[in-house]
Amino acid sequence: MKIPPGLIQIAGIIDNTEAQMLVDAGVLYLGFPLRLGYHKEDISEEDAGKIIRSLKPPHYGVLITYLQKAEDILKLCDKIGTRHVQLHGNVSPDEIAHLRRRDNTLFVIKSLIVKDNNLSELEGQLMAYSPDVDAFITDTYDQETGACGATGKTHNWDVSKRLSSVSPKPVILAGGLCPDNIRQAILSVHPAGVDVHTGVESSDGRKDHYLLRRFVSEAREAFAMINKQASSIKVR
Repeated sequence: MKIPPGLIQIAGIIDNTEAQMLVDAGVLYLGFPLRLGYHKEDISEEDAGKIIRSLKPPHYGVLITYLQKAEDILKLCDKIGTRHVQLHGNVSPDEIAHLRRRDNTLFVIKSLIVKDNNLSELEGQLMAYSPDVDAFITDTYDQETGACGATGKTHNWDVSKRLSSVSPKPVILAGGLCPDNIRQAILSVHPAGVDVHTGVESSDGRKDHYLLRRFVSEAREAFAMINKQASSIKVR
């Protein structure tokens, strides 16, 4: 299984109504943060499972978790019925290799957390994890809280651009994205996909229909521009 071109993933689904709104807007990957280290969960594991099992391809539910052990990750994936998992915890390459050996049907996304001046460290992680993951996601470290995602903060996109250009696996861009900056982010980084959580929410913490539609529209247009540029280069 591969990431569809110009993937849009939106995380932090609260209920079935919100999930259906995302599906109707054309969002393919719906993220469900569970077993977290720094954030309050948006939904129970039981309700997440009901929504994930109701989704039909090409729409998928993605478990987003800080779990670090392969067996714990597998148990939660089985519990909620997903074959897509995004790992934000301090999971070792050996543990992910073990996860792959235990279940090679899982689609595994590993986070690369951008901090100040840690590009060389991230390049090392990228190479270490690449044999056993299907994709990476770059996200922002919040020094105040220690959170490694859902911070609402951007990072140095030059770092993500570099990682995207050298990675043997697709790189998804996350971190502080919103309708106002998503076009610039995509044109700057050229990621395989984008992920947003708080950037399309209203003050009550629910996904905002207007912000969602704007985000999807801006992202699609930016990906189309990149594809057109790439086609033009090939023709030459």
